[in-house]
Amino acid sequence: GRLGILIVRHLKRLERVILGYLEVCDGPEEEARLGILETLQCTIEHAWPRMPCRLPVLLKALLKMMWDVHTDQGSTPEPVKAALLQGATECLILLDRCSKGQVKVLLEGVYSSCEENRVRECIRKVQENT
Repeated sequence: GRLGILIVRHLKRLERVILGYLEVCDGPEEEARLGILETLQCTIEHAWPRMPCRLPVLLKALLKMMWDVHTDQGSTPEPVKAALLQGATECLILLDRCSKGQVKVLLEGVYSSCEENRVRECIRKVQENT
């Protein structure tokens, strides 16, 4: 559809926006971050062939966000944290599919060095997804 074409055309700019949003916590409800994770899912689905070359950047941003969410001692309610981690996990699964399993490979090192159970749990979901 048209959305797909627009996404592909503006991928570079969109990517900057997505990465920018992932970095910033925007209050307890995290509406911007939750919205941007949905946008990212949509982007991956529409710009499938263009994603593998963006893997390292997106992967790093998603993992950093997951880490931040998990270690955040602020006022973010539990369900919101769970939703953010879930959204990030979905994105990683989509990225893994469109890169023919590259994400699983890249995540192996992270999993073995990560001590945080919740983040590990998310990574495990990606690794088990077929």
